[in-house]
Amino acid sequence: MPERLNLLKHWLEDELDFSDYSLKPASSDASFRRYFRVTHDGSSFIVMDAPPEKENTRPFVTVARLLLDAGVNVPEILDESPDLGFLLLSDLGSRLYLDALNGETVERLYGDALGALAAIQACAPVRGVLPDYDHALLLREMGLFRDWLVDKHLGITRTEAQSALLEQAFARLAENALTQPQVCVHRDYHSRNLMVTRRHNPGILDFQDAVIGPVTYDLVSLLRDCYIAWPRERVEAWALGYQELALQSGILREEHEDPARFLRWFDLMGVQRHLKAAGIFARLNHRDGKPGYLNDIPRTLGYVIDVARRYGEIAGLGEFIEAEVMPRLRG
Repeated sequence: MPERLNLLKHWLEDELDFSDYSLKPASSDASFRRYFRVTHDGSSFIVMDAPPEKENTRPFVTVARLLLDAGVNVPEILDESPDLGFLLLSDLGSRLYLDALNGETVERLYGDALGALAAIQACAPVRGVLPDYDHALLLREMGLFRDWLVDKHLGITRTEAQSALLEQAFARLAENALTQPQVCVHRDYHSRNLMVTRRHNPGILDFQDAVIGPVTYDLVSLLRDCYIAWPRERVEAWALGYQELALQSGILREEHEDPARFLRWFDLMGVQRHLKAAGIFARLNHRDGKPGYLNDIPRTLGYVIDVARRYGEIAGLGEFIEAEVMPRLRG
C-alpha cells in the first residue's frame, strides 16, 4: 500500500510539522490496521494507519478516552485525522506480554493484568457509550467457527444432527454469557495486546471493539490465552482469585460469591470465545491471506474439548470437535 504510506508521510510533514523523523513498521494486527513507530525530536510515537474504507478510528478514540479516565494505561491520542484514518499515539514500547511470560514472571505479570482488568470492569460506562454484547452478536461470533473453520477451511459436510448439535451448543453458551453480571469488556484481553511497561504495567492495546458484556469474558481471554497455555489448576486458582478481587472492588455483589458458579461462567464463556477465535483464525487465512494464525487453532480448540468433557450440556460439541475437526487439522 505505497499510496497509504505516502499519504501518511504527507500527514506527518504537512499537518504535524514533523520535518526530521524516522518511520518504521511497529506491528500489524488481525484487521486492516497497521502501526508505525515514528521517532521525532528525541521522542517516540506510534501512528495507527486505519484505511477509512476498511476501518473506523472513532471507536478507538472513544474507548481510549474512557479507559484513560478509568486510570488504565492505554495510548494517549495526541493527534487524529479520522477522515484520513490516521492517529498519532503515545508509545507503550515493544515488549509483548507473550514474549515476557514464563514460570518466573507469570505471577507478577498476571497480577498486574488482573488489577488493570478490575479497573476496566469497575469503570461502568453509561449504556449507550458502548454497545451491548447481545444475543445476536454472541451467536454471530460462534457462527464463525461453523462457517469459516468447519465448512470453509476443513470442508466438512455436516449432517442435520451435527448442525442441530452446534446450534444447541451455541444457544446454551450464549445463555451462559447473558446471565452473568455485565461490565465493560475489552474483548481481546490477551498476551499479544498487553505490553510490559516500566511503570503502570501493563500497557493495553486493541480495545476499540469494547462492549458491555459478561464479567468473565476478558478474564478467560487472559487466563486461557489462544497463544500460551497454563495448567488447569493454576488457571482456576487465578480465576477464583480474581473473583475475590471483583467482590472486594464492588464489580461483583454478594449473590455472586459461589466459586462453583463463577468457574462455570468462566469455563463456558471460554468455549464461546475459543469457538469464535478458531473461526477468526481460519477467516484470516482464507479472506485476508494471513495463514500464521492457523497454528494456534489446535491449542484454542483443545480448551473447548477439555471444558466440554466436564459439562454434559456441551459434551456433544466437544465430541464433534475431537472426532471431526481435530483429525483434519492434524492431517
